[in-house]
Amino acid sequence: MNLSNLKPKEGSIHNSKKRIGRGQGSGKGGTATRGHNGQKSRSGYSKKLGFEGGQMPLQRRVPKFGFTNINRIEYQPVNLDTIQSLIDNKKVKGSMDVQSFIDNGLTKKKDLVKILATGKINSPIKITAHKFSASAKAAIEKSGGEAITL
Repeated sequence: MNLSNLKPKEGSIHNSKKRIGRGQGSGKGGTATRGHNGQKSRSGYSKKLGFEGGQMPLQRRVPKFGFTNINRIEYQPVNLDTIQSLIDNKKVKGSMDVQSFIDNGLTKKKDLVKILATGKINSPIKITAHKFSASAKAAIEKSGGEAITL
């Protein structure tokens, strides 16, 4: 090994681009691969987000309406028939809390849970959740269970 055959380690050099705009001898001189005229050939050009060449952008063409309440609280619904099927499959015994909803894949960790009255519940069960519909609470208590609001 001597100074005439030194090379960088394989994979250490990533810049294999040709130097553009460095004169005609480089083969990429003159227009520096940008073409001749137009917006993209100018210095300082940067394409803005959503820009469609002067055409009215999609986000401005689509009508916007309605109102979005920033204070809205989003609940993940769980129906009584889903809870009953978990009881029938012996995945739940006696009581259910938010952690058991997460463990059974009904909600995610940060979700707020609301119990809805779709379906029937036959088994007495103690359910702890963030919110209950009035009919769901009545159905749980009718079956001999207990509905506890967090």
